[in-house]
Amino acid sequence: MKNSRALILRWSLPGLFTTCLVTSCATLPYGGRAIRDHAFISYWPPPENSGLRLAVKDLIDMKGEVTTAGSEYLSKHNPPATRDAACMAIARERKIRIVGKTNLTEFAVTVSGSNDYYGDPINRWDGKHRYYPGGSSSGSAVAVANGSADVTFGTDTGGSVRVPAAFCGIYGLKTTFGLVSTKGVFPISSKHLDTVGPMAADVPHLVDGMDLLERGFRAKYHAAVAAKPSARQIRIGRLYIQGTDQAIDKAIDDELAAKGFQVVKLSETFRKKWAQADADGETVALADAWTSDQQYLTKPGIGGTTATVIRAGSLKLVGYKAALDRKKKWQRDLARVFEKVDFIATPTLSILPQRWQRFGSSAIREKVIFDAQNTIGINFSGNPALAIPVAMPAQRGFIPRASLQLVGPRMSEAQLLNAGRILASKT
Repeated sequence: MKNSRALILRWSLPGLFTTCLVTSCATLPYGGRAIRDHAFISYWPPPENSGLRLAVKDLIDMKGEVTTAGSEYLSKHNPPATRDAACMAIARERKIRIVGKTNLTEFAVTVSGSNDYYGDPINRWDGKHRYYPGGSSSGSAVAVANGSADVTFGTDTGGSVRVPAAFCGIYGLKTTFGLVSTKGVFPISSKHLDTVGPMAADVPHLVDGMDLLERGFRAKYHAAVAAKPSARQIRIGRLYIQGTDQAIDKAIDDELAAKGFQVVKLSETFRKKWAQADADGETVALADAWTSDQQYLTKPGIGGTTATVIRAGSLKLVGYKAALDRKKKWQRDLARVFEKVDFIATPTLSILPQRWQRFGSSAIREKVIFDAQNTIGINFSGNPALAIPVAMPAQRGFIPRASLQLVGPRMSEAQLLNAGRILASKT
């Protein structure tokens, strides 16, 4: 176990506040999974039957808690937050049970989901072996997948909700840029890309999560269900991404056909525009990470891979303005597609989850996963997108799951979750 003493559990008993080391608490309710899988940085085991359990990525301020951003340095030098992040307001008003702050990649800048200081969140994708969880909201995805939280809040700058959702076989919603306030959220690209969104094991819990982030969301969702209750009323533009595992593409196509959606293949011209948007989004994300995080490069305890990614951002400054200048055109291109279809479907990732490796280059691992994500162009446009698990043919008694990314027009979160509901249905 890496740095087992770095993660402290805290819980309240009547008249008593106690702390204990992770190694001594595995018999607590839900605690064994939470600890064993390194899903949490701080964990507060709830009483049984305590209602909805919410976990919050430790990039989001909670009053009285240190926001570590997954960093040893910040865990030791950041003061406790003096107030909650704005996105916590509804959960606090409703007295939702918050079960902890979830683990993540350091400063949320890498995509494998690993964390050398707090331990790597463990993704048991096949129910047995250890896989990378995807990042940066890795702990949030693992907490849902192992059942220690019903809903988690993650952040998504270039795919950081959808990528771990895809790796862990759960649902993750990247919200429309600006819909959910990022005030009080550790910034990466606050002016251009950063969003907060929910993660859950099923659509009903994802609705619960969105209803904690946007007032009145549940009513919007029910209206969307009433307006288009079946797949036959929904038109989907299917975009094929070069280099995708053919089995993933087939699983997505089979699922869309089985549910009865109207599917239209999108053009090669649009695919090239998508690729350019991915490249421009990467430029903006890395350059903004450099601007936000370069101050930490000289601090003690910063991970080598984290430092490499931050420094790489300085090389993107040359193309930064040109990338931003292309943003409005990309938004117009998307808007024209949405005049003809309701949603765009792609694989969330072009590969299946990767088995964890004890040895080998972490930089190469990060690049493989980074190149496999089909997510960052949608951060660049500001549109919402939903990662949806899709079953593949059984292997040795295990049903592997690929991930379908469904992209919608701005502010279409309710309609996206309605489509997700249909895809999750048994008929």
